[in-house]
Amino acid sequence: IFIFNKSLKGENMLDLNLIRENPEYVKNALKKKGWDVDFTNLISLIDKRKELIVKADALKNEKNKLSASVPVVKKQGGDINAIFAKVKELNAEIEGLDEELKACEKEIDDFVSPLPNMPDDDLLPGEKENNKVIKTVGKKPEFSFKPKDHVELCEKLGIIDYARAAKISGRGTWIYKGLGARLEWALINYFISEHLKDGYEFILPPHLLNYESGFVAGQFPKFKEDVFWLENQEPRKFILPTAETALVNLHRNEILEEDELPKKYFAYTPCYRCEAGSYRTEERGMVRGYQFNKVEMVHYATEKNSKQSFEELVNKASSLVEKLGLHFQISKLAAGDCSHSMARTYDIEVWIPSMNIYKEVSSVSNANDYQARRGAIRYRDKETHKTKYCHTLNASGLATSRLFPAIIEQYQNEDGSVTVPEVLVPFMGGIKVIKP
Repeated sequence: IFIFNKSLKGENMLDLNLIRENPEYVKNALKKKGWDVDFTNLISLIDKRKELIVKADALKNEKNKLSASVPVVKKQGGDINAIFAKVKELNAEIEGLDEELKACEKEIDDFVSPLPNMPDDDLLPGEKENNKVIKTVGKKPEFSFKPKDHVELCEKLGIIDYARAAKISGRGTWIYKGLGARLEWALINYFISEHLKDGYEFILPPHLLNYESGFVAGQFPKFKEDVFWLENQEPRKFILPTAETALVNLHRNEILEEDELPKKYFAYTPCYRCEAGSYRTEERGMVRGYQFNKVEMVHYATEKNSKQSFEELVNKASSLVEKLGLHFQISKLAAGDCSHSMARTYDIEVWIPSMNIYKEVSSVSNANDYQARRGAIRYRDKETHKTKYCHTLNASGLATSRLFPAIIEQYQNEDGSVTVPEVLVPFMGGIKVIKP
């Protein structure tokens, strides 16, 4: 069922009833993400909105009764001009109330739409300092020789061209070439084959999205400058920063049936991120860039199956890395390190030997009903037949730009060659070693 609205806003974003009934709970939850919000004015606006609706509805009922009485009064020879005059007067009052209501709702939307999602209750407050490693898989690789970093290895193997990428594009870019391009493509095809095996539906979405898509995903309005926008384009469009932005909008303004859930999708796209000023000198090569490849998974779930979907996505993402034979860890993020739209996030972090740190290759996140409220994405409960908001979840499955360096560095040999992970050999046409 498709419900087409002129506006995505209204009863979405955060739960206005929860804010009205328990503002301290919401305030304390948002504090864990570093937001100190005073809801006093918002609550006044919510109350004013309710009063305006009640008043306008009463006037509309009165107008409808008067309009319905016209034939009777006319038949009885009464004065219908007095009724018409009163109806005209009521219309003017209703129009005034509607304008006041529209202005009030805009103030509510402007207040609430930039706010982040509330973190789950069990998350620690703060940022990276309170992230907690909950699982480590495999051992850190040990070398009997002096290991090289992925930049040097890739250049000597002739599989990545940084210099020509900088020439034709700029910093934060690279070119896959030869066996490097084949290794990248092998990774993507390996991910795709695993998701198809698990019954996920394959999506190839458009890369140019409208503002509403960014709003529903929770990236706008706060982070609208972090994406690449097309100039001289009306309506304005941006290049997707992740396939999640497209996938969580597939069922925007729709009512699904409970039996359809969970819906499980995955998509392959390049990802384009502006991230002005975030490029750090120690993140050499392809650890951070303006464009990278990623396969993304998204679930639409019911509230009662939301946790089950989250666990499935964590297991799927970590299994992909484990089958590649890489050393990695899983971290539970503190509230402030979860992204703006997410209530809960686990990061799958792969070991990069040359940097002596773990780098995230998959964020597995649950938005609960935050995105669904923004996009009016609902399902009909099969017992009560009432509509409820879906829960949306996402996970990288996986991003390649940090996996590629991890493979090159963890699988390097003394002669400068790199062993291809076993699961990728079939997608490499049987090639088992990339040699200088």
